[in-house]
Amino acid sequence: MQVAVRDPDGNDLPTGEVGEIWFAGPNLIRGYWNRPEATAAAIVDGWLRTGDIGRVDDEGFVFVEDRVTDMILRAGENVYCAEVEAIIYSHPSVHEAAVFGLPHERLGEEVAVSVMLRPGHSLTAAELQAHVGEHLAAFKVPSVVEFVTEPLPRGATGKIHKRTLRDNLTETPA
Repeated sequence: MQVAVRDPDGNDLPTGEVGEIWFAGPNLIRGYWNRPEATAAAIVDGWLRTGDIGRVDDEGFVFVEDRVTDMILRAGENVYCAEVEAIIYSHPSVHEAAVFGLPHERLGEEVAVSVMLRPGHSLTAAELQAHVGEHLAAFKVPSVVEFVTEPLPRGATGKIHKRTLRDNLTETPA
């Protein structure tokens, strides 16, 4: 099996650079059943676009960092939700959190987070932003912080429904 890490235009990236992981080989899918558009989007010149963001190290090990759909493009900068979430989860007051992109007129997207605190803990948006800012670049610090009192919405597999959170924050009140 062949592995490549590529930029959004499909160009190979150097070892250690982060991009989308692509695979080629005889053991991969040949297409989606009765879905030619999905097949054309996923398989390019015999290479399968995985939808995973990651890198390959000097020894050929593949490291998955995030999903393409979980990447926020803020003013031309890539923000990986999993990276920001890891820092947020390191705060002792945070029980659960989900980072996602919100549409922004000038930036394209802005970083947002929904957070549920541990019982008996308190935290302000400014304190959480300062915590993230101590560990990550300023453009990765959530500009929108939503505190919730109920567990974050999840599907049958236990995965947090970020689309629901995003939709809840972008709905316009009637």
